Amino acid sequence: MKPILPLVLACLFANGTAAQTAEAEPEAKLFVTMEEVDLNQFKWKNRPIVVFADSEDNPAFAEQMRLLQQRPGELAERDVVVITDTDPDAQSDLRRKLRPRGFMLVIIGKDGGVKLRKPFPWDVREISRSIDKMPMRQREIREQKDRAIER
Repeated sequence: MKPILPLVLACLFANGTAAQTAEAEPEAKLFVTMEEVDLNQFKWKNRPIVVFADSEDNPAFAEQMRLLQQRPGELAERDVVVITDTDPDAQSDLRRKLRPRGFMLVIIGKDGGVKLRKPFPWDVREISRSIDKMPMRQREIREQKDRAIER
């Protein structure tokens, strides 16, 4: 009986670790920095939310990131990827195009167009409502309902 107990415990801990890894992976893909991405890679696949600030120490930036990290599931459900840009000296293409002054939150649609700009932090619930009003998201919701009915 004794040799079985370590095996059972090892299996239990291995499954817990695998579950934690599976949960952490989507979140890791949800938050990226401007240096890691090209905005064109998200066209027709994701809705980028770009969070600009002059520094990671900006209180509005810290608040926005805290709000976004509280509800990653709602963002993932809407195909959102959060891109952060806290280096104004780097002059990224997106920073030159959108010209943020200090903190700015920008929601970009799957078509690559700017849908919304906010100079202050926004809750995920407000962001979700704004995204859910977009025509492409409305179509996605209808298609999900149709697939559910077919099953």
